[in-house]
Order: sequence, then structure tokens, then C-alpha cells
Amino acid sequence: MPSLVRKELHMKCTRIFDPKRREVIIYTDKPNALTDKIEELCREDPPDLIGYDGGAILPIRPSDVSCFTIEGGRLFAITDGARLQIRSTLSALEARLGDGFVRLNQSSLANIKRIARFDVSVGAGLIVIFKDGYRDYVSRRQIKTVKERLGFKL
Repeated sequence: MPSLVRKELHMKCTRIFDPKRREVIIYTDKPNALTDKIEELCREDPPDLIGYDGGAILPIRPSDVSCFTIEGGRLFAITDGARLQIRSTLSALEARLGDGFVRLNQSSLANIKRIARFDVSVGAGLIVIFKDGYRDYVSRRQIKTVKERLGFKL
């Protein structure tokens, strides 16, 4: 009767965190269930943004957001029926989201595709009305930029 030999697997694990690199390198003698799972997790697309609503953590697609706005020192994403806190800065979001969003004022960033119309307010200011009913204003400093981004003739 053959004797059973138990092989202990001792693996060395080193984690190096570098915010400039977005890769996972695995050194192994052969593929196994663990390496397969790590590869599967790496292939999954992370959500574009994370929103917080009380204790709930929710993924947010930028296309679902009408407006990002700062209220009470906190940044919120305004969607069709939710106001979710975002842990970022408005300028970082503006750089990340690109041409689909335009700065309305010092504390708001609007999704161009979610704008329903503009109304003129007292003093020749512009009020933005979004498809979900949310309203915000365009500062005098940003009127020219907003008009250019939306293709209005100046």
C-alpha cells in the first residue's frame, strides 16, 4: 500500500500598491482556481462612480446623472429620483468626465444630454432645467462657455 505524502504549499505573497500602475502580475507554477478568479475580477469593469446614500453604496453611470452639485460642502450626483453623495471633487470629475459635461457655475457640473431647456431669469441670467425637473443656474462667467458647448451662435 503506497504511503500518502502530504505536500505543503508555501507561497510567497508580496503586494505593491502604485497608483500610477493599474495591473496585477501573478507568478505561479500552474493555473489554478485562485488565479482564474483573480483574472476574472481584473476583467470586470468597475463602476464609473460610486454614490453613497446613507449606508447604501451604489454604482453610478455618468450618463444617468443630470448634474453634480456641491451643497453644504459635499458633492452630490443628481439622478432621476436620487441624490447620491460622491467622494471626489468637482474639478476632478470635470477632468474625468470630459466633453459630455459642462461647468454651469462654481459649484455645478451638468450633463449636456440631460438638459431639457433654459429659461431666462431676472437680470438676464440663465436657469437650466433638466429632464428630471432639477433646476440650476448658469453663472455670468460661464454663459459663453455653455453656449459654445451647446452649439448656440453667439
